[in-house]
Amino acid sequence: MNRGLHHLLVAVALALAASAAAAAPTSVEGQPDASPHWLKIRSSLFAQREITPAGSELLTLEMPVRAEDAAVVPIAVRTRLPQGAAPYVEKLYLVIDNNPSPIAAVFSFTPGSGQADIETRVRIDEYTHVRAIAQMSDGRLLMATRWVKASGGCSAPPGKDPQAAQASLGKMRLRVEGEPAPGRPVLAQLMVSHPNSSGLAMDQLTRHYVPAHFVRRIDISYAGRPVLSADLDISISENPNLRFWFIPQEAGGELKAQVVDNRDLQFESSLRLQPARGS
Repeated sequence: MNRGLHHLLVAVALALAASAAAAAPTSVEGQPDASPHWLKIRSSLFAQREITPAGSELLTLEMPVRAEDAAVVPIAVRTRLPQGAAPYVEKLYLVIDNNPSPIAAVFSFTPGSGQADIETRVRIDEYTHVRAIAQMSDGRLLMATRWVKASGGCSAPPGKDPQAAQASLGKMRLRVEGEPAPGRPVLAQLMVSHPNSSGLAMDQLTRHYVPAHFVRRIDISYAGRPVLSADLDISISENPNLRFWFIPQEAGGELKAQVVDNRDLQFESSLRLQPARGS
């Protein structure tokens, strides 16, 4: 993970925690711009830069209004902007205002991403606004916001037995949906077996908090060229799961994922593709 970005994420989380008791009411459903947590996050990430609310023709954020399981909340960010020579989505910030670590993820894209869409699963600690902020290659910032009703996701116990989780730690699977065709964006999925412990969940037997242990960086490449990178934090659910796009080449190539966690353990998986010829 970019160490500077990691330090920024930690600093923001600590500042929010320190001021939580003295803060005014956190998020209010109908007042997304008045959230005191968001105002601090906005200042830390973007200073005084203008952020434009995005229409659905540019950027959408899909989440359930009320989550069935606050520890595993599906989220999809979809863009309607081409990843080409014209201004494209360079970064995508995923912010959960009222989470203990609100900057859940920062995704970095390239023109080779084909489409700057992401699907994953997150933890929600209390009723909150969730935001997707797209930074364009020309410097513009576009934002989509959703209000989500959920609580307790960051301190929820793991869904998998700890010993079983350790036995499968770092196992990964890459898959591609459909038949890849050269030059056309194709949807892929990365599944990582990892407890992604938040550090806020208590072991019910020992009554001690389980130490934080989470995936902090994912790099995905195709045919040796970067497609997507992600700086992640504890707001990402257990067993991180990413759905993303890339553009196959006629000659084929290797789709490769490299993962690093906060203990500097490294894991790797790859899938060799030979796209079908023709359109």
